[in-house]
Amino acid sequence: MSDCLDRSTKINSFKEPVVKKLCEVLDKSSSKGWRKLGEIVSNERRFKVSSDEMEMCSLKVLELEGSPSRMLLRLMGERGCTMGHLMDYLQTLGNSEALQCLKPSALQIVIQPQSVALISGHNLRLSCHAVGKSPVQYQWFKTKEEVPNSFSPDLVISPVHLKDAGFYICRVNCGDTFEFSQWAQVDVLNVAMSCGQSYHSLEGRLRLVIQPQSQRIHVGENLQLECGAVGRPIPRYQWHRNGVPIPNATKRKLMIPHAMQDQHGRYRCEISSSTERTWSNEVDVLIDDVYAIGGGSSEFFLNSIPEQLYATDKVALLIGNLSYQNHPQLKAPMVDVYDLTNLLRQLNFQVVSLLDLTESEMRNAVDEFLLLLHKGVYGLLYYAGHGYENYGNSFMVPVDAPNPYRSANCLCVQSILKLMQEKETGLNVFLLDMCRKRNIHDDSTPNIVLRVTANIVFGYATCQDAEAFELSSTGFANGVFVKFLKKRLLDDEKITVVLDRVAEDMGQFDATKGKQALEIRSSLSERRALTDPILPGDSADLTHAHSRQWAKAHELPESMCLNFDCGAQIKLGFAAEFSNVLVIYTHIIKKPEDMSFCQAHVTDFSQDLDVDPKEMNRETPEETGIYFLSSSLPQHCLYTRVSSLQKLREELVFTVCLQGTFTAMDDGPVHWTKSINIGKPLIARLDLHRAMRRNSCLQTCMMPHSPSHSPCHSPGPEHRLHLHHGLHQAQDHSRLSPQHHYLDVYERLQGAVGSCGDSCYDNLSQSRYEPVCDPAGGLSSSPGRLSIPIEATDDITELQTVFINSLQLQQQ
Repeated sequence: MSDCLDRSTKINSFKEPVVKKLCEVLDKSSSKGWRKLGEIVSNERRFKVSSDEMEMCSLKVLELEGSPSRMLLRLMGERGCTMGHLMDYLQTLGNSEALQCLKPSALQIVIQPQSVALISGHNLRLSCHAVGKSPVQYQWFKTKEEVPNSFSPDLVISPVHLKDAGFYICRVNCGDTFEFSQWAQVDVLNVAMSCGQSYHSLEGRLRLVIQPQSQRIHVGENLQLECGAVGRPIPRYQWHRNGVPIPNATKRKLMIPHAMQDQHGRYRCEISSSTERTWSNEVDVLIDDVYAIGGGSSEFFLNSIPEQLYATDKVALLIGNLSYQNHPQLKAPMVDVYDLTNLLRQLNFQVVSLLDLTESEMRNAVDEFLLLLHKGVYGLLYYAGHGYENYGNSFMVPVDAPNPYRSANCLCVQSILKLMQEKETGLNVFLLDMCRKRNIHDDSTPNIVLRVTANIVFGYATCQDAEAFELSSTGFANGVFVKFLKKRLLDDEKITVVLDRVAEDMGQFDATKGKQALEIRSSLSERRALTDPILPGDSADLTHAHSRQWAKAHELPESMCLNFDCGAQIKLGFAAEFSNVLVIYTHIIKKPEDMSFCQAHVTDFSQDLDVDPKEMNRETPEETGIYFLSSSLPQHCLYTRVSSLQKLREELVFTVCLQGTFTAMDDGPVHWTKSINIGKPLIARLDLHRAMRRNSCLQTCMMPHSPSHSPCHSPGPEHRLHLHHGLHQAQDHSRLSPQHHYLDVYERLQGAVGSCGDSCYDNLSQSRYEPVCDPAGGLSSSPGRLSIPIEATDDITELQTVFINSLQLQQQ
């Protein structure tokens, strides 16, 4: 590879070993380290790093294995910084050790062995390939012992046995130089497979092959549970009890010596890899006390665990509307839906999470949700977006609602509840994260007659005739409701108790105290909890049939390898950010030796989909709008985010284009293409784009006019709110809710200490209470999308958000 090409390489494409070594050097140096490098970079306008961003880098020391240098290099890479620029900056810095990290080595390992889990009797293959200035030699080791006759780049054990499990490493020699590969763990599972059953691919999706079994033991006995999955990379494990992660329970086998009575409950294991996640079955663990009755030697073992309420199934529909066509944009619904999806799945809910739905799409999604509700099922509906409340009825506003909107343009929550009641569900939970102001443009009074049942819980993010708010910062953060809800949702308590505690937490939040308070309405007469176990009821067969339909919304295409005529091989992978948002990534597995440059990108998507050409095939997930999966996606790929899958009418067909440059050719890059058909992925299988079904929830709410005849006004100046000197002033006050003012509120944080020379912080972070819209559909300016996200699922990150950025509160 020529020096010119080296210098033009973007630093975001550096291999992980190079980045790790470089960050170690920059992190440990005080006078020639990352902070001084940031000062040098700030002098160049193109890659300028702000003081706030430098503070964000410094706060990385508060995280486990956090690196300020890695954060700084990431910011520089997002702005297009290349190796040549970085080498010039390090030369100016005078850090020769850091410069040495970037110089090509006489020996370089280009393919590292990957950890793998497989079944006894299958074939094991570990690969390690290196390039050097002279012939390369290999030697494999298992722990500290040499593996006999293992002198090739590929270590093959055929067949593999239980004794072959362990850790492997490869030593590569080139003349007097040698390098060790990374360690690769091999886990071998002993699985008795039934006739005709097999597990072939280790490169595809996770395969769960060992399920835990229910246990009934006595107090003081050892509890042991086991599960197992095969796949490459090797799966990771996390055991849960009653929906709550068990600390340090990260092995395939869970061993609890001398189990006590309070350790009974429902156990299951979360199994994950770099791109996928699955769950084992949930099993009951019963722990009995021993009572001696009478004076003889006979003992009676009595079950001391009280009878528990249960669900016949758990299903959840989560909708977050943020990209409104005629109304102010929101940001928090995307974060809130993502966080709640992960939490509810830990509670064994079948979750479909959707962003930015039109009216017909929302109604069809609700209809699919209703199909899963039967006797004893726990149903949960969460909505975040614009909304209003008239005459005790709550309305959710679709993204295509006109301005102003009326009830016929929106979904009535009470009409959905009426249909849920008819299913004899065990629990109906509505979590509504929206405003509840009166809509003066809507004078209809829906005629909805609800049955008297004792299984309904409403959690309103705000009180009647009040707004709900989201916290807006330089990145993405939760709305006020979910900010506190996510900390309590996994509690093994009655659902109303959980919401009561959320209400108390919200009441202590200075930013919204006196402006937003959680309201709970409940007719629940039993101790129903979201952590209750699932025991299928009499309609198990019917429930299972509908569950298979719902499961279609989670089906990802299988990863595939594409071989091109030039000899290059490309991996095409997929991940799901939401049920209607697909992530596609391409990775170069192999390229011809005489090809100096090779890159694969995707193109030619259906016009139905929301794909911005400017944000396709980017080198970091964040550049294409992928904020939540960035840490779990494979590195050194090109990423594309495909949203609005619910609009897909035909199978998803696109083109993979390979572009290559050969060292012996001066004619420029050569192109090869392949057409790929992945069917209908995720929510596209449910065809939510179709016209509203005959049994739609619209039919339960008698409206004075249908959506096709409802008035539709485009936003005019009389509907806009103007900001001036901290005051919202309306040109037509009669059409808007009362005037709102900015209120300065403060949240105090103490004791966040930065190490490595960073000073202690004891700051006040100013927040703003900023109403943005009224329920009548008035408009105001809203902040645009920001390129540097700060994730809101981590306590340290919340510290960063409050330290560095003043917060703004926005109405939903």
